Amino acid sequence: MSVDIWTEAVKPMLAKAVPDIPEGLAYEPKWDGFRCIVQRDGDRITLWSRGSKDLTVYFPELVDSLARALPPRCVVDGEIVVIRDGRLEFERLQERIHPAESRIRKLSAEIPADFIAFDLIGLGEESLLDEPATRRRERLVESVDTTVERVHLTPQTLDLDTARRWFTEFEGAGLDGVIGKALDLTYQPDKRAMVKIKHKRTADVVVVGYRLHKNSTASEPLLGSLQLGLFNDEGVLQFVGVASSFPTKRRGELVAELAKLEVTPDHDDWDEHPWSAAAQEWDRRPGAISRWSASQGRSEQAGHLIWPMPVIEISYDYFEGTRLRHNGQFVRWRPDRDPQSCTYDQIEVPQEIPVTDVLTL
Repeated sequence: MSVDIWTEAVKPMLAKAVPDIPEGLAYEPKWDGFRCIVQRDGDRITLWSRGSKDLTVYFPELVDSLARALPPRCVVDGEIVVIRDGRLEFERLQERIHPAESRIRKLSAEIPADFIAFDLIGLGEESLLDEPATRRRERLVESVDTTVERVHLTPQTLDLDTARRWFTEFEGAGLDGVIGKALDLTYQPDKRAMVKIKHKRTADVVVVGYRLHKNSTASEPLLGSLQLGLFNDEGVLQFVGVASSFPTKRRGELVAELAKLEVTPDHDDWDEHPWSAAAQEWDRRPGAISRWSASQGRSEQAGHLIWPMPVIEISYDYFEGTRLRHNGQFVRWRPDRDPQSCTYDQIEVPQEIPVTDVLTL
């Protein structure tokens, strides 16, 4: 299928997960931000998300930088990131998507974003979709002015040992793993033509409650997410994130099982739950951003606390501070574990390095 890279929102080329780093590829760090296709035609610069949403209005500081760093007519694939204190901060990046123009301008100064370029799709009058990855890389290096503030070129290596070292060391800067591209790989929009190798770990976490799915109904309730927690050094149960990927049939089964454990303010065990007081007062869950509502009707957005709190094992890629960077993946129930034993001590913390060490390679 032909793609008009100059007038259409180009779908980015994707990667499929593999367990180990294969040999014989071009390797790049896997950045953790908003995937972005930059489409420039003269004074018009558009930032397209992976889902073809126009992000331009949210990142005015990037538009200014890209106007100085990119050729007058080009299409560039890359990632929008926020770098704070030498590390990637995905949560701060999420704050940048805001409907109010005044807030957008304020955030662009307080939490400025950077753009990491890693592929060139079009240049001048030429589409590069059918060019091999090695040639696109050469032309990308020639085309992007990385002396411009907030615009960078991702490092690349052909050496497998270097890629393995990057996989280990760059996690300390908040990166997500390694991407691999065949040297002759053409650019294939919306196809999983690359490979990605991500960090995968497991942890035992407390199921503190649950939320209903957005498609849940009174006649057919469906689980949206399991709300997860870990105990900190002071014995406070902190919200760490959610597990949310379940087949539809299983969502219905889990709601039926968890509803038997649900506690409300009129329940005998309500005061036993570590978050009961916070929920009743509309206060924040410890460590969380959003709020629970114990007094509202049970909509799909309302939080349901459960007692006793079971323990599950999840797989995850990375903890950012005290929280999961991405949703955890359910592995199994752990009836043999006591909730109080689920602490942050089990979380592996990589040795920190500044992002500048990655970008200056």
